[in-house]
Amino acid sequence: MTTRAMLHKGKQFGELVMFSHTLFSLPFAVISMVWAAGGWPSWWIMIWGLIALIGARNGANAFNRLADRKFDEQNPRTASRHLPQRLLGTREVIVFVIVNYLIFVIAAAMLNPLCMILSPVGILLITVYSYTKRFTWLSHLYLGFVIASAPIGAWFAVTGEFAFTPFVLGTIVMLWIAGFDVIYGTQDIEFDRKHGLWSIPSFFGLKIALWMAKAMHIIMLILLLFLYYFRDLSWMYLIGLGIAAILLMTEHGIIKPHQPRLMKIAAYNLNQVISMVIVACTLLDYFLIA
Repeated sequence: MTTRAMLHKGKQFGELVMFSHTLFSLPFAVISMVWAAGGWPSWWIMIWGLIALIGARNGANAFNRLADRKFDEQNPRTASRHLPQRLLGTREVIVFVIVNYLIFVIAAAMLNPLCMILSPVGILLITVYSYTKRFTWLSHLYLGFVIASAPIGAWFAVTGEFAFTPFVLGTIVMLWIAGFDVIYGTQDIEFDRKHGLWSIPSFFGLKIALWMAKAMHIIMLILLLFLYYFRDLSWMYLIGLGIAAILLMTEHGIIKPHQPRLMKIAAYNLNQVISMVIVACTLLDYFLIA
């Protein structure tokens, strides 16, 4: 395989797992690491922690594409994805999943014994997500739950111990992710009902689903405010929280399930900005203000 072909294949795998969406979990993992270490952790922890996060995320996303490939073929919104279009083969995606899970386990072992012991549990939890939509409308919260492992795992990577703060961060991430996943799921209400797939929008209907998404994001903001008091943070953190609140209000204000471009902005683009604003203001708070 030529260098050009390898780069093209790498680009396809990056698109398959939506690598750019790492911005949803990585910023909160960074915050968790800094708070756990009382500053920047060692390069060893940062590098292996990042490798572990990417390995777990890539493996889980690729497995999700494998598990959903039959539904993706039938859904007009997802029919252009790589597996339905045969741009990537099933076998090579399976190999990709296995390799990334192995990378995750090796990276976890390089961090500390607790991370190594918990790595198989992590693989099981993130893999199970791909089937939750077959039997429960709680699939959105489960997705948020597995992505919440990023800040929790980051804390474990630094300290090797359990603590209260990372679980608050994890809950914030869970509610945030679940909320905008509900928003994104409103595009597939009729498809999900027709094919027996469970989601909050298909089970409760559009209006109630959007109210539930709002409730999740309101609780998320309350927990972020709780961290302001609990960790004795500064006005810089509050600025980030305020901007995040405005962006979330904008997100909920532009929702139009039948306009894919707006839904992508609401469910993805704005949330990528939210995560970067929160991590930037939190780090400025820690290193420049506190």
